[in-house]
Amino acid sequence: MWDSTMFLSTLTPKFYVALTGTSSLISGLILLFEWWYFRKYGASFIEQVSLNHISPWIGGSETSTESTASTNVTNNTQQSVPECKVWRNPLNLFRGSEYQRFYWASKKEPLTYYDMNLSAQDHQTFFTCEADAGKAEYEIMQTAWRERNPVARIKAAHDALEKNPQCAPAYILLAEEEATTIQQAEKVLRQALVYAEANCQNSQQNEVKHRRDTNVLIYIKRRLAMCARKLGRLKEAAKMFRDLTKEVPPIMNVLNIHENLIEVLLEMQAYADVQAVLAKYDDISLPKSATICYTAALLKARSVADKFSPEIASKRGLTPAEMTAVEAIHRAVEFNPHVPKYLLEMKPLILPPEHVLKRGDSEAISYTFFHVSHWKKIEGALNLLHCTWEGTFRMLPYPLERGHLFYPYPTCTECADRELLPGFHEVSVYPKKELPFFILFTAGLCSFTALLALLTHQYPEPMGVFAKAMVSGLSMPFYYLLDKLEDQLLRNHSDNS
Repeated sequence: MWDSTMFLSTLTPKFYVALTGTSSLISGLILLFEWWYFRKYGASFIEQVSLNHISPWIGGSETSTESTASTNVTNNTQQSVPECKVWRNPLNLFRGSEYQRFYWASKKEPLTYYDMNLSAQDHQTFFTCEADAGKAEYEIMQTAWRERNPVARIKAAHDALEKNPQCAPAYILLAEEEATTIQQAEKVLRQALVYAEANCQNSQQNEVKHRRDTNVLIYIKRRLAMCARKLGRLKEAAKMFRDLTKEVPPIMNVLNIHENLIEVLLEMQAYADVQAVLAKYDDISLPKSATICYTAALLKARSVADKFSPEIASKRGLTPAEMTAVEAIHRAVEFNPHVPKYLLEMKPLILPPEHVLKRGDSEAISYTFFHVSHWKKIEGALNLLHCTWEGTFRMLPYPLERGHLFYPYPTCTECADRELLPGFHEVSVYPKKELPFFILFTAGLCSFTALLALLTHQYPEPMGVFAKAMVSGLSMPFYYLLDKLEDQLLRNHSDNS
């Protein structure tokens, strides 16, 4: 056997400098390759090779479906990435009877001026028209929507009613902002409904005015249905929302009245009716929303959630029904990744804004505010969500260059949400992937070898002595085993002779 001490004594300091420099270079190249692979495919290359090729040789026959799915390329049907668009919240609260009561209790403004300004623009667009020129009551209402002071807005509405007691938009403003309870708001809206129906009937000969009066009528009916929902008259509310979905022309689908209907039906636990509504609106050609995606996931989870156990599923694998539910959850999380933390109460909830950004934090808040109770009613649904939602990010490319089911997650959502949500709320951002162990390991290895190379270059002789001591220390157990083996062989030879 060779003598390691004699061999090490022949090595010069230049050898140690070259050795550590080469090791640092190789580990640096491995780190760069690992980082590039992770950025492109969302997984560690070493980890993939270990799971897919080495693990089966040593007995691990099961491969990770999540890691395999992360490298699959799915054709994206939507090639263009649309810009961030702010939508009217179909379930927005009443300012006077809900938002204002929150302010009285907390002394915090629940709405931002940006959000309220968007509402003012909506009201001007839907509740006014060119034919209103010269009519004092409608001119007053045009300026009333833009008033920043709520007292001034309410006063303007009363002034408009003095000019014309049948001015339906003025009643809308009073129901929204002056009424301090839902009962009061409903009473004012019923007055507005009488005048809105009459105005809509009388303006059929004037297309511009009739379109405006139709918008007013649809708005009032929707708010009355929402009042019925809030007061517990669920069947009445469901019927009103169903009628509205039939009355509203296709061009007004942006109102998303079907989301109101879905929420009421879930409260009634009429899951078959909810599925029928989803079948109509969860179409590939129609825009998606958190309500559509997460309700579809909830219905899929409902059939398996009460019996789902992550321990049992990890041993026997997922059943077809469980796989369908998990895929539906992954689809929902890919669309809006902020919802699960609110549903699982990992983040505090606030009042929803009057406008939402699809796939953003504002939409997640609005959805959870109205739907978290529906998830809690189904036993095990939140547990299934908790066990599966984080796996979505291991299946998606990183950064999200393309989605499996939707267009890439918009980068503009954070800025828009900060405008829509109040300052006391911490805006959720797209969850970042954690770096795999092997990238951290190679980074540490590269840093360590680079430090060794630097020290060896600066202090070659002391580092050579240190290297000899390290090698000698590491070789001692080996030589100890050799001595023991040699003694055993000699003892056996002596016994045989």
